[in-house]
Amino acid sequence: MTLANLIAYGEELLSPQSDSAKLDTEILICFVINKERSFLLTWPEKQLSQEQAKHFIELMLRRVAGEPIAYIVNLREFWSLPFQVSPATLIPRPDTEVLVEQVLSQHVNENLTCLDLGTGTGAIALALASEKPQWIIEAIDFNHDAVELAKRNAKNLNLSHVDIYQSDWFSCVSADKSFDIIVSNPPYIDANDHHLSEGDVRYEPKTALVAADSGLADIKVIANQARKFLNAGGFLYIEHGFEQSLAVKQILADFAYSEIETIKDYSNNDRITLACYSV
Repeated sequence: MTLANLIAYGEELLSPQSDSAKLDTEILICFVINKERSFLLTWPEKQLSQEQAKHFIELMLRRVAGEPIAYIVNLREFWSLPFQVSPATLIPRPDTEVLVEQVLSQHVNENLTCLDLGTGTGAIALALASEKPQWIIEAIDFNHDAVELAKRNAKNLNLSHVDIYQSDWFSCVSADKSFDIIVSNPPYIDANDHHLSEGDVRYEPKTALVAADSGLADIKVIANQARKFLNAGGFLYIEHGFEQSLAVKQILADFAYSEIETIKDYSNNDRITLACYSV
């Protein structure tokens, strides 16, 4: 089969499982032949070797079974940067870029300190570091494998000045440290949420997705403990579920935060809540 025929075949095969069947197929083909997607447009009549065809079929079967394309090719783009991914971390999502956008738009000072809680692949911290190389940025995760992955991404992106280390929330953050900005995309899904059995989420680590207390337990911990580590007038940014904005606002108000504001994601859903702590 030519590449053009293979793309059409893959799109038909994946359509019942994926809303991006053609793109998924193209990504898998490019991964197998180690070429950019532009190659598929330039050389549609090319054919895979027997070995490449076998590899492609193996990958396609994994995608048909529902495995996320990012885990299959071990790569996901975020903030126009290539991030290695693994089943130890969440797959970076476009809507999380809204958090990065908000931080950059709200803080123009070139000499700020920032802490990323639950960094996973390192996406948020490294995206910020790519835009603000003068900032002092730290990133933590409780999962050792996630920490090692984030460190690899930092090295691959030439952003190794970001300090990435293992910590269960603030447990290993030095008590004498303080930050102008703290950001987090914490677990916020209720254990009984039906979305956990749908789509890519089925393959992602539950420890990075699920939180007790209707998904709010970790957000409460972060909001409470962040007060000890924020400079006066520092800001906390939290990503949350689209139905949790009122609850998150109340949590922040209960802990004496001010200037509380919720920002919508690219689908017009409440997604990021930010607040200032001045006490």
